[in-house]
Amino acid sequence: MPTRKKSPAKKPSAPKKSASRKTPAKAPAPTRAAPAGASALEGKKAPDFELPAAGGERVALHDLIGAHNLVLYFYPRDMTPGCTTEACSFRDNLADVRGLGAEVAGVSADSAASHAKFRDKYALNFPLLSDEGNKVGRLYGVYKMKSQYGRQFMGIERTTFVIDRAGVIRKVFPKVKVAGHTAQVIDALRQLA
Repeated sequence: MPTRKKSPAKKPSAPKKSASRKTPAKAPAPTRAAPAGASALEGKKAPDFELPAAGGERVALHDLIGAHNLVLYFYPRDMTPGCTTEACSFRDNLADVRGLGAEVAGVSADSAASHAKFRDKYALNFPLLSDEGNKVGRLYGVYKMKSQYGRQFMGIERTTFVIDRAGVIRKVFPKVKVAGHTAQVIDALRQLA
């Protein structure tokens, strides 16, 4: 009598769901780097930090506020077209920003040496701070998953924070579009005055 081969054991199938009862699609889980996102910080105390600046000195948040409001902007990379346009716009409008009682500081993951070259090439007249490990970017919820040309990677999402003299974040501009952004920031500063 020929022996029969045992067929592999079948896995039990999941019970079928009824067509009338749809389950809502799950929202994507937030990244570890920015669980709540930058906008969730609006109205809260700005996370404290101390970072090296382009000149080599270390600059803390409390060095930048107190006597002034602060425009703290995070940008992806020195010398790139969008970041250069944004930095030069803040440079060109710094008198208006200061006239409203505020200062400007930029933050990216570039080194202090890279910042010094960027500052010197474009005559930038405000501090550029080096967050090489993206520690501060994570604190502010701007270091997140990005995609470009079908490739996903972690990076800085261009974001600006307007912080008052008491250290409270009064306005967050997430996913900044460079064109017209400085004017938006100046409008937000007028509301603080």
